[in-house]
Amino acid sequence: MSAAPTAADEILFTQDAAGIARLVLNRPRARNALTFAMYQGIIDHCARIAADPSVRVLVITGAGDKAFAAGTDIAQFRGFSSAQDALDYERFMDRVMGALERLRVPVIAAIAGACTGGGAAIAASCDLRIATRDARFGFPIARTLGNCLSLANLKRLSGLVGPARVKDMIFTARLVGAEEALAIGLVGEVVADADALAIRATELAGLVAGHAPLTLQATKEGLRRLQDADLQDADDTEGERPGDDLIGLCYTSADFREGMEAFLGKRAPDWTGR
Repeated sequence: MSAAPTAADEILFTQDAAGIARLVLNRPRARNALTFAMYQGIIDHCARIAADPSVRVLVITGAGDKAFAAGTDIAQFRGFSSAQDALDYERFMDRVMGALERLRVPVIAAIAGACTGGGAAIAASCDLRIATRDARFGFPIARTLGNCLSLANLKRLSGLVGPARVKDMIFTARLVGAEEALAIGLVGEVVADADALAIRATELAGLVAGHAPLTLQATKEGLRRLQDADLQDADDTEGERPGDDLIGLCYTSADFREGMEAFLGKRAPDWTGR
């Protein structure tokens, strides 16, 4: 009898010389349904990437061609017996999604097949999303478990597709096809199949990895803050304003100086992330 898979087997991490990190949700027989250990693995790998300046971009995908991730493994809920269990779970989910949103590098979701529940929440927390033609997105909880999304997840989805479409997806419990997902801004690109997805994800990751890291970091963090912060009036020039630290990060960096010199010297810049 073969040994039971470990958490390390179920979430795979690699990194190449170009600074492209890859995280694979690896439970294809279960349509990559996520265990709590896998969710924790995402948090842990984000911390690992945050501490490694050589990483320029992260690609997340699911093993096989049937699913990116078909939500949380339902067996994980068997021990729930109180409201506190549910609250602890949703706060844990917010930590997972927050780890992706706060990660300093761009995160690309490469989506084939089913992308539902917790899998769709992960995809929505990524910065760029590409999908195969057979990809399907949704939160069919109104006809399956009867649970609900946290306010943080509702806000995240509303920011992508608007409140009306979030209501449509959840109230009808239908799955959105790839072409509709493209039309409403849920994904940015649709490719033919899983093979084309792997190629395009590598191309896109390589493109992003070659750009100024601090520009990408500041843009990502600035947009994240906009979801939560009340900005001062645009005409108020007194005192420190939200985002001033991000502006300082970029404009005082060695990369900014390198970018100017490279532009004036008509050569490609050598970005260092400093």
